[in-house]
Amino acid sequence: MEKKEKNIEWDENGTPIALRFDDPYYSKRDGRAESNHVFIQGNDLITRFEKTESLHTAELGFGTGLNFLETLNLWKKIAQKEAKLFYTSFELYPLDIADIQKALVPWPDLAKYFQPFEEQYAQQTGLPGFYELSHENVTLCLAIGDANQLVPKMTNKADAWYLDGFSPAKNPELWNEALMKAVYEKTSKGGTFATYSAAGWVRKMLEEAGFQVERIKGFAAKKHMSIGKKL
Repeated sequence: MEKKEKNIEWDENGTPIALRFDDPYYSKRDGRAESNHVFIQGNDLITRFEKTESLHTAELGFGTGLNFLETLNLWKKIAQKEAKLFYTSFELYPLDIADIQKALVPWPDLAKYFQPFEEQYAQQTGLPGFYELSHENVTLCLAIGDANQLVPKMTNKADAWYLDGFSPAKNPELWNEALMKAVYEKTSKGGTFATYSAAGWVRKMLEEAGFQVERIKGFAAKKHMSIGKKL
């Protein structure tokens, strides 16, 4: 049997590092706080969750599942009782269940939300395609494979995007004109995006794709990040 390539290692503080990109899966300072600041606040999801009956969030890079679970945590606290959350996440290199569990150890209140999805997650083969995992009124659609190929195949447009690939300098495959245009096309009218990146060329690329782009305060010591909207 061919030995599976190792995707992940852990630094001295227990932060998971993606070996392919030499980049942490989340902020070494506080991954959960970063997720909340950049993606949830960046997409104004607190206000939107309180009002909506259904919302579709999409992200580039499922990783450890931290963004999904932080989103689900907020959803369960403030969304209407019968509201539905649909979450699509694109991931080329899915982690093993054991690695996800280890990465979530610092946040047991989030880890418990992943438990109902674990058996379904384990059934995804790692082969390219869309895998639908569901529990109660939440649907997690794992899009395994190259986002450049899979984003254009999305059947439903997203209301909010988390542009969460690794650093543009280290993972340029997730930061190119064609993919950003596909993201724009797969965004509902009035839909939004947020990303920790504030690089000028990234903002320009998103503007050229069609988004109205704004640079705002970044997480912690990071000076800036970017948000945007499809008018």
